Amino acid sequence: MTRTLILLGTLGCTGLILGAYGFQYIGDMPPCAMCWWQRYGHFAGIGFGVLGLILLPRLMAGLAGLGALASGIIAIYHSGVERKIWEGPDTCTSNPVGGLTPEQLLEQIMAAPLVRCDEIPWELFGLSMANYNIVASFVIAALFFAAALRKA
Repeated sequence: MTRTLILLGTLGCTGLILGAYGFQYIGDMPPCAMCWWQRYGHFAGIGFGVLGLILLPRLMAGLAGLGALASGIIAIYHSGVERKIWEGPDTCTSNPVGGLTPEQLLEQIMAAPLVRCDEIPWELFGLSMANYNIVASFVIAALFFAAALRKA
């Protein structure tokens, strides 16, 4: 049962990464910086999950669960930025333009990222990709943690 849970978690992380790349390359929606940060946790989940199928399953499942959990936490932060609940990093959100000189405005435009974190490029039923990632990441983390806490 432990290996089954690890396999399900690993397949979940893999599915989310494949979906993200599908949106990126098929849907022509390049990821913002925070989208990339969310992917890193799933990459870790895949790596540790595969290792957990081979050796030290409980340890690797715990590490994979932390990766998926980290992705979910970052997705919560990203969701708040998208919904303008709080500000995101200056490197991927827009700054106010009121009171800027033309030179300052040009400098801000030239330093702006290509894909902003505070815009929602896709929604389904009023939820963004980051919103869906929260739920999926926590379910996947629960699978991995269940495997890690399972008695051999």
